[in-house]
Amino acid sequence: MGAVELERAAAVLRAWPVGAASLQPMSGGLINDTFAVVPDDGTAGFVLQRVHPVFAPEVHDNIAAVTERLQQRGVATPVLIPTRAGARWHVDDDGRLWRLMTRMPGVSFARIQSPAQAIAAAGLLARFHVALAELPHRFVGMRTGVHDTAAHLQALRDAQAEHRDHRLYDAVARLAAAIEIGAAALPPLSGLPEPVVHGDPKFSNVLFEAASGEGATRATCLVDLDTVGPMALHLELGDMWRSWCNRSGEDRREAAFDLDVFEASLQGYAGARTAPSPAECDALVHGVEWITLELAARFAADALRERYFGWDATAFVARGEHNLVRAAGQWSLHEQVLASRSRRAAAIAAAPWRPRS
Repeated sequence: MGAVELERAAAVLRAWPVGAASLQPMSGGLINDTFAVVPDDGTAGFVLQRVHPVFAPEVHDNIAAVTERLQQRGVATPVLIPTRAGARWHVDDDGRLWRLMTRMPGVSFARIQSPAQAIAAAGLLARFHVALAELPHRFVGMRTGVHDTAAHLQALRDAQAEHRDHRLYDAVARLAAAIEIGAAALPPLSGLPEPVVHGDPKFSNVLFEAASGEGATRATCLVDLDTVGPMALHLELGDMWRSWCNRSGEDRREAAFDLDVFEASLQGYAGARTAPSPAECDALVHGVEWITLELAARFAADALRERYFGWDATAFVARGEHNLVRAAGQWSLHEQVLASRSRRAAAIAAAPWRPRS
């Protein structure tokens, strides 16, 4: 992110009642541009974000409702800062959407450091879910089809049809064929309850007290709330396990699914809430299988289309090459997840859910 982007962000920041401050680019997100706002007077800082067009402005009404409930229930959360005009978001002269939120103390990790971290982070996610149970809010501006796997598979087919001359076509086509076979082998999951969840519980969206020592095992806050809303639990936890249990991260062709982290996170989550329904528990076995396959398809499609996911220009020659590696990594993870199905199913069946009062 260069000087021009910083200048634009500084100009946008004037829409909010914030005094003199410096801006620093923040890394970690795949689609939003994020800046740390550090006030010159030493007061608590903020996070300024240019929100990707995939999100409608109305998602900020969802964020406001969710953060108000979390605060009422004693769960730490960032909150939106109104603009000088009293709005929850700002649109700049180029039509781009921005928001400002409080910056929560703590540190994030790209990857899990220990099973103890997994227990703490999953317990926090469970408390987040419990706090939002039966939230009286009508969610608006939600992205449709986020986990519509059939639609993502069709998008991959369409991408292949549209880009037969692409330099990566042959590699993507081989992977796409395997993905299609894998999708046909998975059990369909539908008709399940849709509680209010985070929607993007990747591990870097969890803050901890400190970078090391005991503070590194005390989870404090969940950030990046664009995706909060109703969604089936197996998709939420499937995405959690997809992110948390891959020791290799998303930028490697070969994944490393860590069953110890899976079992620790299940222990932490179950210990902080009562058991879901039997049907939901059964679906938890297959949620991570569907999520890894779905994300492999999404990365593979963008390897050809090269227009959605961000990419690391210091490590890859182009967006397509980065997304092809990501797609291969998710497919590798999917295969490992399938191989661990019996052990994961046994762990879910024996999970230590809290008793109902």
